[in-house]
Amino acid sequence: MITIERTTSENIDFRGLVRELDKDLAIRDGDEHDFFHQFNKIDMLKQVVVAYKDGVPAGCGAVKPYDDKTMEVKRMFVPQEYRGQGIAALVLQDLEQWSSELGFDKCILETGIKMPEAIRLYQKSGYRQIPNYGQYAGVESSVCFEKLL
Repeated sequence: MITIERTTSENIDFRGLVRELDKDLAIRDGDEHDFFHQFNKIDMLKQVVVAYKDGVPAGCGAVKPYDDKTMEVKRMFVPQEYRGQGIAALVLQDLEQWSSELGFDKCILETGIKMPEAIRLYQKSGYRQIPNYGQYAGVESSVCFEKLL
């Protein structure tokens, strides 16, 4: 059974999943890892979701305010052994719901062109590609998306 817990970045299971995510990204991003890593600090995240499968941490994600109307999706991750079970979609849906409950109108996010499974998830979840925003403007290996809530 999959359960979803809303928490903060202080959650030990979230921190463990993020360590796994960072290892995966270091391989995928290669020489660009340090550039992207600077934008992925988890201190002070107040809206974090951890998914559990039979009590074991099986996925995570977070949102943080980007501006008064927009939340930015961060730190989405499902370990290899739990992929293909709909866990990432459940995490993303809960983050969107939470953002809406807090009065935000849309979610934005950045992912890498080397993350085809993430791109497919966001497209299937109703996100549309937008021009790269903020620190990702002009970064050819980045793809940015948004979804109106």
